Amino acid sequence: MGMKEKWQRLDLNQRPKAYESSQSIKLLNKLTVSQLAELSNLSKAYISQVKHGKRPASEKLLESLRQFQRQHTKTEKDYLALFLQSRRANGVSPTTVRFYQAKLDKFLVELNADKAKRQDIERFLLQFGNVGNRHAYYRAIKTFYIWREENFGLPNPMRHIRAPKLGKLIMASLTHEEVFILLEKAHSSRDRAIIAFFTESGLRLSELTNIRLEDIDWESRTVRVMGKGRKEAYAPFGELTERHLKAWLAEYQPNGNIWGMNQWGIISMLRRLEATTGITCNPHKFRRTFACLLRKAGVDTMTIKDLGRWESLEMVQRYTRSVTFNDSLKFYKAPLS
Repeated sequence: MGMKEKWQRLDLNQRPKAYESSQSIKLLNKLTVSQLAELSNLSKAYISQVKHGKRPASEKLLESLRQFQRQHTKTEKDYLALFLQSRRANGVSPTTVRFYQAKLDKFLVELNADKAKRQDIERFLLQFGNVGNRHAYYRAIKTFYIWREENFGLPNPMRHIRAPKLGKLIMASLTHEEVFILLEKAHSSRDRAIIAFFTESGLRLSELTNIRLEDIDWESRTVRVMGKGRKEAYAPFGELTERHLKAWLAEYQPNGNIWGMNQWGIISMLRRLEATTGITCNPHKFRRTFACLLRKAGVDTMTIKDLGRWESLEMVQRYTRSVTFNDSLKFYKAPLS
């Protein structure tokens, strides 16, 4: 006969109502006699009798259990805060942390993470007509539940939910001519160096922003960067970048990063250049341009993956789909014309 059944046979007056709580019963089963004695400051002999159903739990013991439960029960806000903290500790960029927070804030307002079932989450995702947005919520929620499962042993209802299918869109990149128009219209040697560095190195915004003078190896034309997940890596650059960068550094003595501005300063500069030229030129478009220009030059996708520090070939292939089609188009012969 289990402990719970023994308590159920006792007279109602013999067992405090609070003890009927399944959580209290679970805690009594889970914690050892020594842990319970230390927690409640009661004797081990008494605790042992309670655990074996021979004596009722005193109010002092019950209050100790309730206090322990309050201290170890986390709210959804607690879990979200800890999750975001873990992302930062793993070197995730501030932009990605904001992405997680925005998506999970909405999810946790509409659903209780502990009680949400598979069908509840699927209904939540279906409210987003845009498949890209739906996929973004899916990624954020899945990552959150995997983290809860791994760190707290909590159920993961996302385990059997399939990712929304994304269409294989051709992703825009800059042409060789457009890059040189941007270089021509740039307002300073610093801006020209940034554009050249983005294009010839395929750097992410955070990687480029944080470059320091000591990170640059002029002899091998490489730069040491801290990539995604706090992974140190190297990126190449060419003669054009070297020329513009040396011109900028002849004017500016860096104390920190070589640009003298943060990520938002670089984004603002590119937005002004976009308004002047009419050419869309955000940081990630330069990264796609890096992949496409190398592919047009005959560099294979595996090499591009390594040079651009991508973790899989899939993203490189997505970025360079337009190149593959345009190259094949050169050999096209209209069968009826």
